[in-house]
Amino acid sequence: MQLAVVNDGQPEIVQTRDNEQRKQIQSLVQLARSKTFQTGNLQATLQEITEVAAKTLSVERVGVWLYTADNTAIECINLYDTRKNIHISGQTLLKANYPNYFQSLEMERSLAINDAINDQRTQELAASYLKVFGIASLLDAPIWLGGRVVGVVCHEHFGEMRQWTVEEENFASSIADFVALAIEASDRHIVQAALGKSEAKFRAIFERSSMGIGIADIQAKIVDVNPRLSQMLGYSREEIYGKYFIDYIAPQKGDLELYKQLVAGIRDRIEIEKHFRHKNGQLVWTKLSISMIPGSNGTPEFFLAIIEDITERKQTELKLRASQAAAEAGNRAKNEFLATMSHELRTPLNAIMGLSQLLQQEMVGALNEKQQEYVSCIYSSGEHLLAIINDILDLSKVESGKEELHLSTVSVLDLCNYALSTVSDQAQEKGLKLISEIDPQAEICRVDIRRCKQMLINLMTNAIKFTPTGQVSLEIKKVPEGIKFTVADTGIGIDNSQFHLLFEPFKQLDSQLNRQYEGTGLGLALTRKLARLHGGDVTVESKLGEGSRFTLFIPEQVDLITEINLSQEDTHELSSLADQVVQKRILIAEAEENIGIFLQDYLQILGYQVEWINHQDKVLATIKNFQPSLLLLDTQFLANNNIRLLQALQAESELLNMAVVFMGVPKNDCPELNNLQLEKYDYLVKPIRIVQLESILLHYLGD
Repeated sequence: MQLAVVNDGQPEIVQTRDNEQRKQIQSLVQLARSKTFQTGNLQATLQEITEVAAKTLSVERVGVWLYTADNTAIECINLYDTRKNIHISGQTLLKANYPNYFQSLEMERSLAINDAINDQRTQELAASYLKVFGIASLLDAPIWLGGRVVGVVCHEHFGEMRQWTVEEENFASSIADFVALAIEASDRHIVQAALGKSEAKFRAIFERSSMGIGIADIQAKIVDVNPRLSQMLGYSREEIYGKYFIDYIAPQKGDLELYKQLVAGIRDRIEIEKHFRHKNGQLVWTKLSISMIPGSNGTPEFFLAIIEDITERKQTELKLRASQAAAEAGNRAKNEFLATMSHELRTPLNAIMGLSQLLQQEMVGALNEKQQEYVSCIYSSGEHLLAIINDILDLSKVESGKEELHLSTVSVLDLCNYALSTVSDQAQEKGLKLISEIDPQAEICRVDIRRCKQMLINLMTNAIKFTPTGQVSLEIKKVPEGIKFTVADTGIGIDNSQFHLLFEPFKQLDSQLNRQYEGTGLGLALTRKLARLHGGDVTVESKLGEGSRFTLFIPEQVDLITEINLSQEDTHELSSLADQVVQKRILIAEAEENIGIFLQDYLQILGYQVEWINHQDKVLATIKNFQPSLLLLDTQFLANNNIRLLQALQAESELLNMAVVFMGVPKNDCPELNNLQLEKYDYLVKPIRIVQLESILLHYLGD
């Protein structure tokens, strides 16, 4: 039985098993009341039995095999193939050729064999029978008649191996009992006795079922109920006989139409959820399954109702929904809080990192060795804090479903080189060897460039962090479905019992690691979520003490563009700016005072003519008066979708031959830019790094 598991899986498994059990009960009741037994036609009866069994257990073939007269073999007298919808017979299996199988048939109640090819009881059948037909699993129930085994009913499952349940084993044994009854009924002298046994079999199923069962005539009047249904409703059998199901349930619009379809044969079964009213007035939530039992002439004669009490399950579902609603509300509140706090968190960092960079450059005076050490510590601590803030905000966006990918076609080699160059200093500081191996066929991929770089750097930084000695490698391989980026290391490795914690946010593997290694535990969680946004995933292989391999899979996109046009970052040194700044004017439109001061001081030291304004309404007037070559514009001035300012800026920049560079949070987080042709503009992410600013200055103001 194949199960779909959601969350912890338990409610889904229980519900699936209940559905299967309900289906099995209906099938057995159908056989027990079948009129085919009365004809004494063994082949017709076996055809009905094998078809019902195959459809109920969802197997490809069901066969009935009987011992030959000399007891030296079993012969197939009826086998139903669901794929071809045909019945065949005639194949023989000699007892001498398969001694283990025949011995098991006579010793065991049933053979529920998951791996038929390798199981000791059936492996001798592999070459001549199982592999020929592609049979993976078997559920065989011996047929007992007159105190001895006279044959077997064989349920054959193809494809992947199948785990048989206890309920399925019980059902198979019941099918074998029906075959025995059919064999008895084929003798005209004992037809009535066999029918009596059939009725007794039905009565046993009816009385002992864990589900409520009711039978009503064609006018919907109740003619029989089992003890479980009486208990479920709180009435005795005598109180229920002669009543109608409508006396205990509230009819709904559309019910009558469903019943008409059932009687007309348009539907085989109706399955609906209904409230039954208990004798004490309480409501019982049930799953109601109704099917028809035909009479001897094939016309509908009875309704068979199987009623399952799902009150407890429904109550659990309601609690889960309430918990989920509360969790979603909490998550929304968290995301709103983080969005609000993102500006408050970044603003002081902008000043800390900007001003510490000025001090590092010694542009406002020389620093002694200890002061340089302190300033470097301030800057690196700011970088670390910024990385944590960015990870938290990114994870929050992905979890809330607000993250949108901006896909473009990029060079795989460029992605690899970018990631390697970014982490090379970290590896060098630890004395680690950094290597790469790129499949020549892995030329391009379609990804969100920023996010793909982020995923690769997260994986490589993580590998370096947990590798004391040895090497870290980046292996890229083209596969039919897409591209695999594998980051391998020779580090401390991970115990496989802790794999489930790796991709959980804020989780480190144990307290010792928490003390020894820095980190919030967000990197891998965010990387996997971003990979899945791309339609891929991140997987891990690791052995404690021997290293780890993390593989990022990016699937092939159907609309790949074959021509790559990537802009290259300028890597010139700051010293080349000295002779290129004469008469170059820069206007800074920045709301935050600390950032404005940092940018103005730095650019004036370089020799540019600089003006700084911190009010939105002064931007256009200052542009006309100052006539800058470059405008550095804070995206806060674009708040509330200031279309007029955007349009005016576009006109002014074209008129005055002025470059516009926006400054703010990552581009994806700034919806005000969606209406602009971004290829005409550049962007600086805050906190602003001097090396990024240098690149902008060289690009727009260099000769």
